[in-house]
Amino acid sequence: MTALTLSEAMTIVIGNARKPGRAHSGLHRTRQPVLRGSLEAGTFEDSFFRVPGKGEADRLLKAVKAYAVEGKRAARAARAEGRPLDPAERAATTLTLGAVEVMERLLVYWRTCKGAVYPSYDKLAHDTGLGRATIARALKQLVAAGFLMCQRRFVRVEDAAPGPRRKQTSNAYCPVFAQKLVSALPRWMRPIPVPDDQLQREADRLTETATMLQSLNARDYAKAVVGGDLGAMLARLGAALDQHWERESQKNTPPLHESIKQAPSELA
Repeated sequence: MTALTLSEAMTIVIGNARKPGRAHSGLHRTRQPVLRGSLEAGTFEDSFFRVPGKGEADRLLKAVKAYAVEGKRAARAARAEGRPLDPAERAATTLTLGAVEVMERLLVYWRTCKGAVYPSYDKLAHDTGLGRATIARALKQLVAAGFLMCQRRFVRVEDAAPGPRRKQTSNAYCPVFAQKLVSALPRWMRPIPVPDDQLQREADRLTETATMLQSLNARDYAKAVVGGDLGAMLARLGAALDQHWERESQKNTPPLHESIKQAPSELA
């Protein structure tokens, strides 16, 4: 065996570490294939999902079908006039029959599951009879047209190896009316306006939440707003900042004569 000096050994180790494909395998930093923009399941659904109003799912399905028909009409008119499609028309022309069928199935889940819609691709493929690739294209078309909000999710996985582990799970979906389409719809197809008392309750809730958050210290604010591993890390940092500010406030107490000067005004 050839003896190597320390510098030669370090050169070999560093060279191997820099070889392509070793340091970066395309996986998440937790060594699990988690897609960018994913949120932990169970941390956001309460504010993401929305219970449909009476008849809202049926009106939304009619709007999607009308939008798909309008897209075909716009494509024919653009070809006849020899002009390019505008962005709204282009989004409508990409809405295929498969997308309409997927939206119809999502609206069934939306109505029967009280707004909690998170089927897997396999579930959608089984219920619609479409392939996974068609399902994926249909969901992208619905999001692009403005009829669907989609949020990727991940779950934590127990693993014997050290460090946290995460695994991609099914997406969360929320059907919505495309705002660019609402003004062009007949009145009976438009979404039901939110009652004034509900709007006032929501405004009061937001005000109370903002007031509560302003009253929190740095540690509790990080735990309440961020959550998860990042929230825990920021909470520890916030606790250190709270202790630092408390020590500074104790060091910078006003002199006794200043306190005496302030006492009469405070009593008044």
